[in-house]
Amino acid sequence: MGKLQIECLDRRIKVSRVAKAVYQATGQKANLKAEVVFDSEADMRYLNYVERGIDKATDVLSFPSMDNIRGVVLTPAICKTEMDGRYIFIGSIVLCDERIAVQAKEFGHSTVRERNYLIVHGLLHLLGYDHETAEDKREMRDKEKEVLKILGVDE
Repeated sequence: MGKLQIECLDRRIKVSRVAKAVYQATGQKANLKAEVVFDSEADMRYLNYVERGIDKATDVLSFPSMDNIRGVVLTPAICKTEMDGRYIFIGSIVLCDERIAVQAKEFGHSTVRERNYLIVHGLLHLLGYDHETAEDKREMRDKEKEVLKILGVDE
């Protein structure tokens, strides 16, 4: 069985449990790799504007390396152009710690819990999940709940 490796530029952030839970919930088998980057609120606002045309800061942005892979168990054979050594590179997630802190306070939980949730959310986007339609949103939310349950995190 493979694993999901996350290269996180902030080494203080522990993401291996989160990666393992997403990997398990999505039924992956091959070695996968994702990148997590932290950016300032101002830079997130700029990135959100450039990428999505929305002129405000956001908590997380995802940049998947592949399209149309929701529910697909990835293999090196079908991901030849995304290979990074023995890993399949699934994309990058950009997080904003300032937004995370504000949202954690609004929701009444810790910044660690909010950050982990957003990493789960971002990884699911990298694996093809989205929330463009009500059905897609429900499917993604169910998958998030499954991952949080694996992690032992209450809603």
